Amino acid sequence: MSILKLKSFNGNVMAENKTLDAVKKCLRDFPLEARELYLNKTVPYLEQPISPLEFYREWIGPNKPCVIRNAFGHWPALSKWNPSHLREVVGSKVISVAVTPNGYADAVNRDRFVMPEERLMTFSSLLDVVEGKVESRGVFYVQKQCSNLTEELPELTGDVETHIPWMSEALGKLPDAVNFWLGEAGAVTSMHKDHYENLYCVITGEKHFILLPPSDRPFIPYEHYQPAVYRQREDGDFDVVDVADSDKVPWIPLDPLKPDLELYPDYSLACPLHVTVKAGEMLYLPSLWFHHVRQSHGCIAVNFWYDMEYDIKYNYFQLVESLAGAVGPL
Repeated sequence: MSILKLKSFNGNVMAENKTLDAVKKCLRDFPLEARELYLNKTVPYLEQPISPLEFYREWIGPNKPCVIRNAFGHWPALSKWNPSHLREVVGSKVISVAVTPNGYADAVNRDRFVMPEERLMTFSSLLDVVEGKVESRGVFYVQKQCSNLTEELPELTGDVETHIPWMSEALGKLPDAVNFWLGEAGAVTSMHKDHYENLYCVITGEKHFILLPPSDRPFIPYEHYQPAVYRQREDGDFDVVDVADSDKVPWIPLDPLKPDLELYPDYSLACPLHVTVKAGEMLYLPSLWFHHVRQSHGCIAVNFWYDMEYDIKYNYFQLVESLAGAVGPL
């Protein structure tokens, strides 16, 4: 290579590195500016629901979470949903239950993205496990996210509402799904995001959320994994079985409870919010917020998924996500 060509090559490399450094600086500054401009340092509490217009202006539009008290105190479920009542009403119903060896469903396990074994069992059989009446290896969690309350357990819908009237009015639509959740304390939902405006209502027990705003995306690692499922053997141990002919799944390998900052140092710049949602409280979890969820043993919850608007906010997030994925570590 001639000297002129070498100088030109080195100049191009230096220019590219300078551009890359500038983009990385923008991605580092972007979340900090979001915190300064509009994000809260903790999750606020509302003592009661506000008008649909106010809720849209103050929470949905700005894409900020809050916990709402006294939002569904009229639901019979708050006083009725105990094991004896559930056995009587839906004990014989066959439902889909996620079973894992460690409580982590839809999560990274070494070099695989592993989904739970989906087991069909009666509701009473699940309660036997949760109440400790029978011994069973594995962690059990009702977490099927396909409007399982209305599709699998319609007998329970009279104890709740099938939509939240003020939220439906605020968004001008009904929820896409109404989901029922019940599981053991060992069941953990790994960090992820959803394309829904989520109202999460805790009926019994409590849920522990770790939340990160979409603007923290540059600090959150993603990798691609071969999808697989758990399968329990007759001896009780679990195998990890690859899902054949499937594309790799992008997922977050980091555990916010014990983040490996040597492997993912950028996460040290993130500012997660921690909030515990107790029985009778409702969490508004905005679309595209990253969240990690734990629960007390036997906690029961119902959530409402309203499809998000694919507007300029989604457009901006896609840009940030694309850039964060392209430039690598900051």
